[in-house]
Amino acid sequence: MANAFLIILLIAAVGGAVAYLVRGVIAFLKTTEEDLKSGASGPSQSSLKQNKMMMGRVTMQAAAILIVALLLLMNSGR
Repeated sequence: MANAFLIILLIAAVGGAVAYLVRGVIAFLKTTEEDLKSGASGPSQSSLKQNKMMMGRVTMQAAAILIVALLLLMNSGR
């Protein structure tokens, strides 16, 4: 029962990582040359969104790794 719950959580974490990856790539593709060459101080809105998507993806990947480690620990005694 616990394994099934963890596997569902793992699938959700991997799906979340993929969703953040796709959204990050879309944000990257929407970056215009004007954004890159603007003389404004600080990061652009596009850069902030890309960074947010990257951090979300890393968080989801970390969650997936922790769930896999927990599954391995729970099933190592069998």
